[in-house]
Amino acid sequence: MATGSRAPVVVGSRAVVTAQPVDGAQDVPPEGAVRVAVAQGRLVSVRLADGKGVEVPGAIAGDGASWVPDGALPLGTAFTLDSVAEDEQGQKAAQHSEFTTVARAHTFVAFFTPEDGSTVGVGMPVSLRFSRPIVDRAAVERAVQVSADPPVVVAAHWFGNQRVDFRPQQYWAAGTRVAVALRLKDVQGAPGEFGSQNRDVRFTVGRAQVSTVDLEAHTLTVRAGAGGKVVRVLKVSAGSAEHSTYRGVMVVSEKYQVTRMNSQTVGMGDEYDIKDVPHAMRLTASGTFVHGNYWANPGVFGSANTSHGCIGLADAKGGTGRDTPAGWLFEHTVPGDVVEVKGVSGDVVPPSNGLNGWNLSWEQWLAGSALR
Repeated sequence: MATGSRAPVVVGSRAVVTAQPVDGAQDVPPEGAVRVAVAQGRLVSVRLADGKGVEVPGAIAGDGASWVPDGALPLGTAFTLDSVAEDEQGQKAAQHSEFTTVARAHTFVAFFTPEDGSTVGVGMPVSLRFSRPIVDRAAVERAVQVSADPPVVVAAHWFGNQRVDFRPQQYWAAGTRVAVALRLKDVQGAPGEFGSQNRDVRFTVGRAQVSTVDLEAHTLTVRAGAGGKVVRVLKVSAGSAEHSTYRGVMVVSEKYQVTRMNSQTVGMGDEYDIKDVPHAMRLTASGTFVHGNYWANPGVFGSANTSHGCIGLADAKGGTGRDTPAGWLFEHTVPGDVVEVKGVSGDVVPPSNGLNGWNLSWEQWLAGSALR
């Protein structure tokens, strides 16, 4: 009697691998949508790669049960996802899928202050204004790194959903070099809204200059250097009782040798329209300036507050002179210089009105971070 042979029994792996998104998926979001999991086994390897074979780094969990990529995936890219797992007997199970990330999405960018390569005063924050409203503030905040040399702790504070500022606890030290790393590309700021920037911005803090305006004494005292040595005391005329000047810490954000000031743009009707205001230095977004004044009676400087809220100094028409009080201050001021306004009456400037977050305590500032 002839004897035969029985075919071997093939036992498959008990490991079950599942992957997200499903095979063939289109318009996959770049963050949070890709994941590999295994039941009754452990992952041995996972390879996520684009069409050119460039692999996306990721990490298998400590228990071997799952894998996720390390960060966001590029937009409009086709990927292959190959996973291998094994069960308790060492039997392997493989899974293959393909998908494509969303090809086109609404994008947002950050407009930054100060400018790259600039030299600024000790009060200049890093201020980012976004082109679209941000919902996931934590994700966007994590994508921005601000570092200083010499090192100092720098923290973020959100003013609404389209602006975030960064500053240290105290004014920057003179000579500090600040680096801003914007890594916003493909960061999801809101559903369907992705950043489009990877940019490095660097600026230097110049000499220290902090000026103090005394509304009652009608003076502006300029102090410079680490010890705050008085450099010059200038006579001013600030806001009248009907149009008081903001009190508090304000930072010069812009300078204009000559500019037009029209009361209609600040909600004051037809009060004034001066087409050639000289030596103007902006303190608030709402229109508070330190500027030259050639039209007022010279006797008001140092003796009376007569303006519509700005801080005026004696000047000549044209904005070209350097020997007038306003001309001298203009020549000795850079964006980021601090003007501290003190008085017994008048509102304190809102921190979001201009680059004036210094009016918040450090505890209040930290409370405005999405990561704290």
